[in-house]
Amino acid sequence: MAAREVNFDGLVGPTHNYSGLSQGNVASLNSQFTPSNPKQAAKQGLHKMMALAELGMEQGVLAPQERPDMATLRQLGFSGSDSSVLTAAARQAPHVLAACCSASSMWAANAATVSPSADTADGKVHFTPANLVSKFHRSLEHIVTGRILQATFPDPRYFVHHQALPRSEHFADEGAANHTRFCRDYGEKGVEFFVFGRDTFDLQGRRPDRYPARQTKAACEALVRLHQLENHHVVIAQQNPAVIDRGVFHNDVIAVGNRDLLFCHQEAFEEQGTVYKALSDKFDGKLNIIEVPSHLVSVDDAVSSYVFNSQLLTLPDGEVMLVIPQECREHKKVWDYIEGLCDSGQGIDQVRVFDLKQSMANGGGPACLRLRVVLNDLELAAVNPATLLTRTLYTQLNNWVDRHYRDRLAWDDLADPMLLFESRTALDELTQILQLGSVYPFQME
Repeated sequence: MAAREVNFDGLVGPTHNYSGLSQGNVASLNSQFTPSNPKQAAKQGLHKMMALAELGMEQGVLAPQERPDMATLRQLGFSGSDSSVLTAAARQAPHVLAACCSASSMWAANAATVSPSADTADGKVHFTPANLVSKFHRSLEHIVTGRILQATFPDPRYFVHHQALPRSEHFADEGAANHTRFCRDYGEKGVEFFVFGRDTFDLQGRRPDRYPARQTKAACEALVRLHQLENHHVVIAQQNPAVIDRGVFHNDVIAVGNRDLLFCHQEAFEEQGTVYKALSDKFDGKLNIIEVPSHLVSVDDAVSSYVFNSQLLTLPDGEVMLVIPQECREHKKVWDYIEGLCDSGQGIDQVRVFDLKQSMANGGGPACLRLRVVLNDLELAAVNPATLLTRTLYTQLNNWVDRHYRDRLAWDDLADPMLLFESRTALDELTQILQLGSVYPFQME
């Protein structure tokens, strides 16, 4: 059956801030303690969604999470009224409070791993929320992420929702940021490509020295089993540990793929030639690989520009478009390479640049903001229609942001009880807009 790729982007939450919570994410650490603009961040994300929808791409929306996470703060020993909890946390454990205020669920590429029905033994779309145990602030997300995914893809005739993998370092899972699918057509069986940073059961195996490798091999193998994938249509490869130590904390910072095209850096993978051969052997047809050499774009260039944290999209007319952040245009070496790419005849026909500076300052580019879900016509018809972007919904969400979001948020503001009230009020209204039901644990008074 014919199918298409639908991108579900994460809505930026009202507490979007720069607390520098992510070791190994260079941009996040560089922005630490600077004021953020949640309103602008949300609008930049919405603009990208609508622009792609107007090009004929199917586009959906994933709701943010409740922040500050009051349940976690109470679990950590802070008690009393909401105001008392926030005040005490700010005084006694400000970094814990910052983690519980993070709006990191905006980066929907880490929400889950998704396998389309063409690849799975039971012919259903499988979702597994990422446990994100490598970072405390992100490990708080998976339960509500699962609820949001179930509210977005509710029909059990077509969708299977798994629990997150066990919350152990052995099964650390970062979702689709380390997962790519190759196929000739979206509705045909494809090759699912999983990339890990470390093998936690092999103490002698290579791993980075400076920064943590977040995705584990055991997690990749578990996802293959859960999603009922055939081994001869799966490739599991290791990320180059050396590039992790230079700020490539997920595979989608150094590589991106779509259909029959892999766009990656020369230093992306361990034993790169072997990885290419495994993919080509299992791919039914010619796999097109665009490898960017280090002498043209270094790993540091890739990290500072996020040229690989891009979206590769097949437009309705069949052309392939690369969606990149404004930072690529501002980086001379990267932009020189990109300008020659479309004329090279290698498989990318056009480039689209977006201003995503609010997200980029925290280390998230176009690819981070979206979760790719391949759906056939019956499955698309079974998606919660209120979550699919239209011009009407776009206007409605922009107005919602205007009503509820601040245009400046500083470190000291995280303890403001009014921020909690504003966030809950916003999410209470959003559940009605997106028809999400009871995905959030709080109750508005």
